[in-house]
Amino acid sequence: MAEENQTLPEFLLLGFSDFRALQGPLFWMVLLVYLVTLLGNCTIILLTQASPSLHSPMYFLLRHLSVVELLYTTDIVPRTLVDLASPYPRAISFQSCVAQMYVFVVLGISECCLLTAMAYDRYAAICRPLHYATLMSWRACTAMVGVSWLMGIVTATTHSSLIFTLPFPSHPIIPHFLCDILPVLRLASAGKHKSEISVMTATVVFIMVPFSLIIASYARILGAILAMASTQSRRKVFSTCSSHLLVVFLFFGTASITYIQPRAGSSVTMNRILSLFYTVITPMLNPIIYTLRNKEVARALQRMVKRQVSSP
Repeated sequence: MAEENQTLPEFLLLGFSDFRALQGPLFWMVLLVYLVTLLGNCTIILLTQASPSLHSPMYFLLRHLSVVELLYTTDIVPRTLVDLASPYPRAISFQSCVAQMYVFVVLGISECCLLTAMAYDRYAAICRPLHYATLMSWRACTAMVGVSWLMGIVTATTHSSLIFTLPFPSHPIIPHFLCDILPVLRLASAGKHKSEISVMTATVVFIMVPFSLIIASYARILGAILAMASTQSRRKVFSTCSSHLLVVFLFFGTASITYIQPRAGSSVTMNRILSLFYTVITPMLNPIIYTLRNKEVARALQRMVKRQVSSP
């Protein structure tokens, strides 16, 4: 058993230091993806704010999703780039590790809830069109966004309280590029088993409950689509849902594999690759998916580009 420190320890983030030959290419890849993520999500935020045709509940929620994605990736990527630029593992202070994980969890849970709210918006629009204005009023949309942030804060506070009150070894080493929940929790030298069960239970609940609600919403939507007589109507309705469905499966798919797989079957390298995907790649893909697959967003972008080109 490692000797425990009475003072706050520093954590050593291994990052990708065991793959030194890949650190240079990874640095440039992550930097490029981060810049595209900033550009794409800022574009979505500006479009949904400036274009009157996008002043609807669905795009109000999409705008907040883009804000979450921006903050989410910015919590992780700058630190990851600094670490990739160094040939050796770098230390992160106890307070910085707590802050990174707290923000990471707040934004991750908020994104789960926002994706659920967006599924409910599609359900209300397709299955309850006569009541849509009431179900998705601006007051209701604001409440959904507020609850999303509140759920994130409550979950992050609970996780931080459970994890960072445990004793850690004097020189803890995290086999990851960020202060993620499970790698940090498994470093604790006592009380680990009970806390790991509690944290895993909370994590599973906050992943599976929103995902189950999304599946339930789309089951009702699928029923409504199949009841339509016109093939053209079915295609039109499905096209309004396809972008959101793709984003949902990207986010929940990687999160489920990372956090719900059995510990015995988990791989440190695979966990880092999956984490890199949902913390770096997915935030870049979301605005691309919504721009390419959503005709209203694509048209609004074209109008904005034309105005910029034609303006003196």
